[in-house]
Amino acid sequence: MPRLDASQISASNFSYLRFPLERWLDDMAELEVQNVELWGVSPHLYVEDARPADVERVRAAIAARGLNLTCFTPEQVMYPINIAAREDRIRERSVEYFFKCVEACNGLECPKLFLTPGWGYVGEDQDEIWKRSADSLRRIVERAAEHGVTAVLEALQPVESHVINSSAQLCRMLDEVGHPGMKAAVDVPAMAVAGETVADYTRAFGADLAHAHFVDGAPDGHLAWGDGELPMERYLQEFAEGDFTGYLSFELIASRYWLDPLPPVRQSIERIKAALAA
Repeated sequence: MPRLDASQISASNFSYLRFPLERWLDDMAELEVQNVELWGVSPHLYVEDARPADVERVRAAIAARGLNLTCFTPEQVMYPINIAAREDRIRERSVEYFFKCVEACNGLECPKLFLTPGWGYVGEDQDEIWKRSADSLRRIVERAAEHGVTAVLEALQPVESHVINSSAQLCRMLDEVGHPGMKAAVDVPAMAVAGETVADYTRAFGADLAHAHFVDGAPDGHLAWGDGELPMERYLQEFAEGDFTGYLSFELIASRYWLDPLPPVRQSIERIKAALAA
């Protein structure tokens, strides 16, 4: 399998929201994971509650275990954060939230900030929703670039947002924002729900495909490799053939993992290493 190796694996704390952050970090160190993605959620590190000292504490805890922070992914779907909201107050508060996330990236010494496009009301004029999302993204990306942070944007499933649901729409948004500081990310379950493949994404974005949430599904679900029904080995091959140089991160958010989060991470790591070795 060309140009893809285990050093591109990146685990995350998505399934650890019922445990202290330190438990997640200790587990990742035990698994000898090199890279991690931090979900910016309460109580681990929610920027609206975090002081600079809290950010520094998390940075130091990651560094103390020899881990590399690949991406900061602030919560932006479950919380009342919506950069495409019709209500000015909600939209402006959401943009300010991401400005704080940029500052957190700097404090964490994290190179990437993960973004989603927000959403509008069902039945609302789609062009208006799109314009609001694009305007907000442009402001956030410009602020991120000023601080040396790269923004990565993903498509969502229709139940999460009806702004960007495909690689074509994601490509259009990157073109419309028109800033070199924004790159593409792929969420494998959302990709599968849209009827697309990894090859579609690598062809569309090439080197601008900077991050991946590489998880199984049915086709949705964000499951450990083997707990869903997606052709994960084929997807892995397509990442390799597309010369993907970003990180393959495990966004395991199914509630079945919340009380025992280590086994699905171990399972995913074992499956991907076995496939790479084969």
